[in-house]
Amino acid sequence: MHLRQISKDIRKHISHTLFALVAGLAGTSAAHAGSWCDGGVWVDAMLGSYHINPDPDKHFEQFNPGLGVECWLNNQWALTAGGFRNSLRRPSYYGGGVWSPDFLHWGIVRIAAMGGIISGYNYGNWGLGRDHTIGPVLAPLVMVEYKRVGANFIVIPPIPSDDLPFTIGFQVKVKF
Repeated sequence: MHLRQISKDIRKHISHTLFALVAGLAGTSAAHAGSWCDGGVWVDAMLGSYHINPDPDKHFEQFNPGLGVECWLNNQWALTAGGFRNSLRRPSYYGGGVWSPDFLHWGIVRIAAMGGIISGYNYGNWGLGRDHTIGPVLAPLVMVEYKRVGANFIVIPPIPSDDLPFTIGFQVKVKF
């Protein structure tokens, strides 16, 4: 088997694993996930993005449909995973953790930071995978939550190798 085929198989396996994780967590009732997700399980629907001062020659997709899940281990820490069509019209999958310290909660508003890995962007020589499209992500979030519904505003840092500017991603979410 060639190295290219092995890399393709690994990438396919990773994407299937992420999909299975999202589907499994989304399909798990709060009662079953209670021991892991004491802070609650949220299902996120990625809706779109706003690009801040993009290059006029670039045409980024503003509608970015996708699904994700947040498993809150307690009131401050969560695991998250999901997938969406990114602004470059490519599939993206992500996984990582969210930290929302207590001192950054004000009523229905929370400030948090998300860190992990994401695919679908050109990370140049420091990206992972055969085509360097898997890389790290660290992004601040503003979360607005009221009872069982909410919204996330994600400030995505620029990715220079794809000429992607600062971007704000929009998600709506429901708690189970």
